[in-house]
This record gives sequence, C-alpha cells and structure tokens, in this order.
Amino acid sequence: MGLFSFLKKAGANIFDKKAKAVKVSAEELTKAKLESLRGIVGDLGIEIRDLDVALLEDTVIVTGEVDAQADREKIILALGNVEGVAQVDDRITVVTPEPEADFYEVQSGDSLSKIAKKYYGNAMKYPVIFEANKPMLKDVNLIYPGQMLRIPKLEE
Repeated sequence: MGLFSFLKKAGANIFDKKAKAVKVSAEELTKAKLESLRGIVGDLGIEIRDLDVALLEDTVIVTGEVDAQADREKIILALGNVEGVAQVDDRITVVTPEPEADFYEVQSGDSLSKIAKKYYGNAMKYPVIFEANKPMLKDVNLIYPGQMLRIPKLEE
C-alpha cells in the first residue's frame, strides 16, 4: 500500500471531453469520472472485493481486496495510466502477499525488448513484461512515453 506517482498528462483520455464542454456541475463531472475509473477496473476482469474508488483533485484513492499481488499492481497501473491522474493512493489489501514487481516509466525510444534487456539482461524476455501488463497492453509495439509498466521479478 502506498502512494504511486504518474505523469498527469500521459495516459488514456477516458474523461469525456464532451462532458467538460457541456455545462455540467462539478459534482456531475466528478461522478462521471468516478464511473469511468470504476469501468477501467471492471474491464481488467480482476476480482476485487469491496472496491471503492474516490477522486481527490488529481489523486485516485482505491480500496478493496484482491487475491494476488499482480492483481493489485495491475489495478494501480490501470488507474494511474489515465490522463489527468497524477497519483494513485493504493489502499488495496492482498490475501496472499507476494514480492512486489518494479514499476517502470516508459521513455521515448523504449520498446519492451529494450526494457527486458535492462531488467532481465535478455531482450527476448519481453513477453514476460507484455503478459504482466495484460489486459492494459494489447500489442507489444504499442507503448508510449510516460506510461507505467509492471516489471515482475523472474522466478529463479
């Protein structure tokens, strides 16, 4: 658990720009943003019990319980890789604790193989990173600067 920082101007733009253009109250806009953030978690297909998502300016506060550390990390990354989110305050508990993965911010010119070479010493281990970031990543060639990725520890 903790506070994770992200690039506020990087990530998927899920907050409907039309809602901003149309005159809606701040309360309605916040409600729409929260619904979008919950939808991102739901789209992951990860079972999270007692999910609660709150928004305090550019910080998402997420609580709930998952079975695995990888599920917790994927939820944090999915919420943080949203344009307009600068931080995720993680309050998710894990039933079966495991070693935490590293988080890596994609730089201009990066590829999954380049990142795999840096972390694992072998560029051909890029599928490990790709699989660890599904369903957020849908194509090994579609990563962007500022995106945060999970880099799991390799089993010995």
